[in-house]
Amino acid sequence: MRAREEFDGGAFIERLRALVAVPTESHPLRHKADLEHYCHGVLGPMIAELGFRNQVLDNPKPEHGPVLLGTRIEDPTLPTVLLYGHGDVVRAMPERWREGLDPWTLTIEGERIYGRGTVDNKGQHLIALDAIRAVLAERGGRLGFNVKAFIETGEEAGSPGLLEFLQRHREACAADVFIALDGPRQSLRVPDITLGTRGGIAIDLVVDLRQGSHHSGHWGGLLADPPVILSHAIASIISRHGRILVPGWTPKEIPQPVREASRNVVIDDLPGTPVPDEGWGEPGLSRSERIYMWSSAIVLASISGQPESPVGAVSGTARARIQLRHTVDVPAADVVPALRAHLAAQGFPEVQVVPVDERDMFPPSRTDPDNPWVKLVAASMERTAGHAANIIPNIGASGPSEFFKDVLGVPVMWLPMSYGGCGQHGPDEHGLASLYREGLRLMAGVFWDIGESRPHPV
Repeated sequence: MRAREEFDGGAFIERLRALVAVPTESHPLRHKADLEHYCHGVLGPMIAELGFRNQVLDNPKPEHGPVLLGTRIEDPTLPTVLLYGHGDVVRAMPERWREGLDPWTLTIEGERIYGRGTVDNKGQHLIALDAIRAVLAERGGRLGFNVKAFIETGEEAGSPGLLEFLQRHREACAADVFIALDGPRQSLRVPDITLGTRGGIAIDLVVDLRQGSHHSGHWGGLLADPPVILSHAIASIISRHGRILVPGWTPKEIPQPVREASRNVVIDDLPGTPVPDEGWGEPGLSRSERIYMWSSAIVLASISGQPESPVGAVSGTARARIQLRHTVDVPAADVVPALRAHLAAQGFPEVQVVPVDERDMFPPSRTDPDNPWVKLVAASMERTAGHAANIIPNIGASGPSEFFKDVLGVPVMWLPMSYGGCGQHGPDEHGLASLYREGLRLMAGVFWDIGESRPHPV
């Protein structure tokens, strides 16, 4: 009840309004000072109100934004929850928002609450903080566990410096479990518990045959055409119907609990989301199995010649960027060698494989579904929601899960409180009032039950 009152009484909305008003773009990084202000002057004081001792720590890569680390220790013998969020947002793109909407001004239209960061990720980490606020009020100022709030400001840019930061501040960040609120749910009816992320690897395919371009009338049919070669190479990687054809890019074996969990995920076709194309992707797998236990590959971009003003000439070069999303069952170190071997076997020696290293890439991650922390959170959500939550082995997207899991040795859970039609990363980003209210209720229940059960560290 107290958690829902945070929303119904307007306090949640006013705090969200203040968070959204800070233009915290990190990709591209426009104003580092805004990221620092978000930590020092806006979110930091909200966290301090809850009894946290705040530190704003520099990024090991000084050109990027800092990390806000809030610590609230009730008793060193109690378990510690590490709450994760990110205060940065993608490019605002105000020119693409509908008339009457502004990315940095919270606008409420019925059920929809618009603003950049309302769901990715300011609104979602505010849910966790306000749920803690409600539990503290109900328990007379105590939680029954320790908590650390970890808010980075570079997630949308690939979390530059995060791994080194965790290694440098391992003791300050130490915890027993990692809980993050981010991403969309698969159903408006059923809450999700996601146990990791897929890895994301970008690779450039380059065909560079000669300098310059040459008249198509005189040289067409005589000179090898780089985009033609490149298109055939791509067709050998991804089939006409979206199936991955590179040996080593898909799992050889999948643990049975992961198969079962993927198969049992409840997914609804939600308003504003695309409908999957029939027959696209790995045959014989359901929609949820293709995302949660399999790999996917797409062409992010390709270029040859001058697309903005084509001329009649045979190009000398062509380039395409391929992105592979993969689970922990596909070793990241094997991806590039597997592609090189595949292209050589298919007869494409002129296609260069160039790994993309312009931003840090996230490794895949997965927590064991039988972990006691997972079972505790799942039981709590079922009590609150009245039905079992989706247990998802890993989301289809990528994120920094494995950095925390590996460096801190903690189980990882993502508890998304948004939906697929929210406009995340696009214009008109918005949250739903009903999901904010439910998120506050679910998270208050989770935090209450952690304090009640006092689970032993695992």
